[in-house]
Amino acid sequence: MKPFGNADFLRSSTAIKIAAFVFLSVAFFYLGKHWSDGYQQLIFFSRQAPSVETQAEVALSSNLNKQFNISTLINDPQTRTETKPIDNGKAADKSVRSPSQKLPSAMPPPPPPDLIKSYGVLDENGTMSDEFEIGEFDPDVVENWGNDTEIHEEKSEDSRFKFKTMKFGLCDESMREYIPCMDNVQAIKRLKSIDRGQSFERHCPEVGKGLNCLVPAPKGYRPPIPWPRSRDEVWFSNVPHTRLVDDKGGQNWISKDKDKFKFPGGGTQFIHGADKYLDQINQMVPDVAWGHHTRVVLDVGCGVASFGAYLLLRNVLTMSIAPKDVHENQIQFALERNVPAMVAAFATRRLLYPSQAFDLIHCSRCRINWTRDDGVWLLEANRLLRAGGYFVWAAQPVYKHEEALEEQWIEMLNLTTRLCWNLVKKEGYVAMWQKPYNNSCYLSREAGTEPPLCDPNDDPDNVWYVDLKACITRLPENGYGANTPPWPPRLQTPPDRLQSIQIDAYIARNELFKAESKFWIETIASYVRAFRWKQMGLRNVMDMRAGFGGFAAALIESTLDAWVLNVVPVSGPNTLPVIYDRGLLGVMHDWCEPFDTYPRTYDFLHAAGLFSIERKRCSMSTIMLEMDRILRPGGHVYIRDSMDVMDELQDIAKAMGWQVVLRDTAEGPHASYRILTCEKHLLRHSSKRSKN
Repeated sequence: MKPFGNADFLRSSTAIKIAAFVFLSVAFFYLGKHWSDGYQQLIFFSRQAPSVETQAEVALSSNLNKQFNISTLINDPQTRTETKPIDNGKAADKSVRSPSQKLPSAMPPPPPPDLIKSYGVLDENGTMSDEFEIGEFDPDVVENWGNDTEIHEEKSEDSRFKFKTMKFGLCDESMREYIPCMDNVQAIKRLKSIDRGQSFERHCPEVGKGLNCLVPAPKGYRPPIPWPRSRDEVWFSNVPHTRLVDDKGGQNWISKDKDKFKFPGGGTQFIHGADKYLDQINQMVPDVAWGHHTRVVLDVGCGVASFGAYLLLRNVLTMSIAPKDVHENQIQFALERNVPAMVAAFATRRLLYPSQAFDLIHCSRCRINWTRDDGVWLLEANRLLRAGGYFVWAAQPVYKHEEALEEQWIEMLNLTTRLCWNLVKKEGYVAMWQKPYNNSCYLSREAGTEPPLCDPNDDPDNVWYVDLKACITRLPENGYGANTPPWPPRLQTPPDRLQSIQIDAYIARNELFKAESKFWIETIASYVRAFRWKQMGLRNVMDMRAGFGGFAAALIESTLDAWVLNVVPVSGPNTLPVIYDRGLLGVMHDWCEPFDTYPRTYDFLHAAGLFSIERKRCSMSTIMLEMDRILRPGGHVYIRDSMDVMDELQDIAKAMGWQVVLRDTAEGPHASYRILTCEKHLLRHSSKRSKN
């Protein structure tokens, strides 16, 4: 083929196309430059203005001095709100300004779009978000609440009439410290005898006669002082009682200083302070090893719980118990100090804790005669004490040489010997015994020795309204409960007694235990991140349906400075032995009855799957009113349950004055479960009633 010559190439179609392309490119370049220098410019972009010295003419946009909200261009269509330009002055009607005029400064950037307030673990795009609204309790903003309960009559689809409570009224001011099962005066009056402390036990109102109003806070109530400051001081207005100051002020228990109660940290037997006393116990028996070998403690007759308060700083959880007696507010003081405590008494029934629950039991002048009635109360302490655990007794019979006190000491020695307890140390006013690890000593006693061993069929973990028994609780032959790992590994180690829990499980119990732990660790991590739990001030926490204690364990793993009371409902399997073997606190309870604590004692209540079960046994409003009683103003409630209970729960919560938000779980909007988050407000009687 003959190659192209120069003239032929210029006449070819290829050359014509190349020339046309070059011409168009140059033309568009000059047109673009002319457009950008002399015509209207979009407000979304900016370019540097020429200096004034160039005398350049500049065309101005008709949108000059106007601001636009551009969030509608970038947000989800479901959250858009229509916005209009805001005219901050006169619009620039002329497109050209005189060259002698000053050029305007560069346009300021448009304001950022408003944050979307989200109310769920998932944001509006279906992903995890850290932007969530958290309610705060402002003590200066209180709500004047009606004094009467408002009930509306409604007609259902089947033409039946039903009654719906629209608003629960406030109870009388005299009920501000009301504990329903401890303050049932009529039931206590009907008791045939009170010589064994029967009046300090549970006597709950009859069905239909329970609490139907909201227990009010005392006048001047304030948000509790946070931990650890609360160990040393609380607001007088929150617990306005001076009886303990009058009775125990000289024993370094408590004092009043202006608008606060102060707690020096002493006790009747350790007036020089709890810290020195704890050091003394550890020096007497180094195997105690606070926070390592000894993790869970029972303090009997605790006073204001200074013993337990100082143990918290040594990684030891203490269940502080005392009756509602002449020093009736000691447990209220303990909980106001943000220390674990319950109203409870050694009387005629088993305490609501499992066998082998506590690594150490402490009694310092606890006003209990351990040897009376064949030693039935010490036998109950023996049931509660872990195999190999310690019993610490600080009392006058230990060190005083008066005849009556010496007789009490001899009786105590005889009884503990028959219980096979070993007196390991007696120093000053403190004596310490150790419980055996197995049954060998019991079986080697002489025939007829009292007290006898309990019947092999006796269940030592059956505690709900079960009478005390004057017999020695047998230890498991397989050694379960005696070989707990040291703290902290024991928290996540599946305990031996997990195998003895009566549950319907399709997988191995150890796998079920690990699955629950993993679920709550992941869930709590998302709560902490999404709901900013570390800013919520959680301290006194209750898990109302605790399972194996996974929720409480996850809080510890999240390094939240809170303690959890794990409640095991009587309607489900008794998992309390597992909870205590993990180094946690727990108690048995029936949520169709009131709980044994003072009003306003918990910051946070957690209920997972509780209502869908308990509603078959009692009214959900009964449980919710009890939750309101024990929850502090400004406190929070998280209810994780099925959709079919949420509508009624929301109605009840609103009728109690709670702020409620229904949220999706991490599984998304199509899951069968939801999370109802609630915040309790501080309510007051109406001004009209307050004047009366």
